[in-house]
Amino acid sequence: RGGTLCRNFLAASRRRARLFRPVDGPRENLNMSAASCATRASASARGDGARGARRFATRSRTSTAHRARAIALSAEQESDNQTRVKVLSEALPYLQRFAGQTVVVKYGGAAMKSEELKAAVIRDVVLLSTVGIRPVLVHGGGPEINAMLNRVGVEAKFLNGLRVTDAQTMEIVEQVLTGRVNKSIVSLISCAGGKAVGICGKDGNLLRGVVKSEELGFVGDVTQVDTRLIRELVNVGYIPVVATVAMDANGQALNVNADTAAGAIAAKLGAEKLILMTDVPGVCTDKDDPNTLIRELTMKETEEAIAKGVIAGGMIPKVECCMTSITNGVKSAHIIDGRAKHSLLLEILTDTGVGTVITSPVVAV
Repeated sequence: RGGTLCRNFLAASRRRARLFRPVDGPRENLNMSAASCATRASASARGDGARGARRFATRSRTSTAHRARAIALSAEQESDNQTRVKVLSEALPYLQRFAGQTVVVKYGGAAMKSEELKAAVIRDVVLLSTVGIRPVLVHGGGPEINAMLNRVGVEAKFLNGLRVTDAQTMEIVEQVLTGRVNKSIVSLISCAGGKAVGICGKDGNLLRGVVKSEELGFVGDVTQVDTRLIRELVNVGYIPVVATVAMDANGQALNVNADTAAGAIAAKLGAEKLILMTDVPGVCTDKDDPNTLIRELTMKETEEAIAKGVIAGGMIPKVECCMTSITNGVKSAHIIDGRAKHSLLLEILTDTGVGTVITSPVVAV
C-alpha cells in the first residue's frame, strides 16, 4: 500500500509540473511581448513626432507664403487706389470746366469691331454723361455695311475713298446704319446704366443734303442742320445716338460721311469739343511712327502741315473736318485712337491727353 501511495504521489507531482510549465512559458513570452510593444510604441512615437514636425514646418511655410501674397496684394491694391485718387484729382478741374458742355463724339473704325472695345467706349460715354458732360454720339458702320453687302451678293465699290452708293446699296446702308448698328449702340448704353435715343439724319430734319456727284450715286454733302431734336433729348438727360443717313429735298436717303456729319452737328450745337475716334494715334510727323505724335496744333500750324505734306492722305479730310467745325464755332477738335482703351476719357479729363487737339487762335481782348 505504501508503494502504491508513493507511485500515485509521484505521478500527481509530474502532472502538476506539466501543468505549471506551460504557464511559465507564456509569462516569459508575455514579458517579451510587452517589451517589444514598448519598443515599437517608442519608435512609433518618434516617427509620429517627426511627421508632425514636418507637417508643422510645411504649414508654417504655407502660412508664410500666404501672408506674403496677401501683403503683396494689399500693396498692389493700395497702389491702384492711389492711382485712382490721383486720376480723379487730376480730372476734377476738367469735370468742373466741362460740366454742362456738349461734346460730340464720332464713333467708328476699329472701336466698333471689337466687342470689348465697343463696351469700353460706351461705358466711357455713359460716365461722361453721369458726371454732367453732355455727349452726342455720331456713328458710321462701314464694316457692318460691307458684311451685309457680301451676304446679299452686292459688290462694295469705292471711288477716292468714298463708297459708291447706288439705289440698292443705299437701301442696305440705311437698313444697317439706322437699324442694327444704331440700336445695338442704344442697347449697350442702356445696359451700362445710361439713357439713349437712336435717331438718324432724317429724324426732325436733322441733316439735309444734296448729292455730292453723279459718279458716287447717293453720297451726300450736308447743306442744312437742325439740332432742335438733339437739344431736346440732351436737355432731359438722354444721349442722342445719330446714324449718318441724311435726306435731300425730295426725301431721298443720302449716305453722309460720319466725320462730316459729326463736324456739322458739333458746329450747329456750338459744342465745346468735337472728337473723332479713328484707327491712328492722331496727327504724326511720321505716319508709321506713333512716337512722332503731335499733341497740339493751331489752325495756322495745321494749314502749314498740310502744305508741307506732313498731313497727307486719309488724314487730310479728317483734319479739314476739324478745321471747318472750329471755324463754325466748335472750341476744339480732337483726333484720337479709338483702339486705345479709355482714350476718350484720357483725352478729355487729363492734362496731356492721348491724341492731337486742334484749337482756334486765342483772340486778344
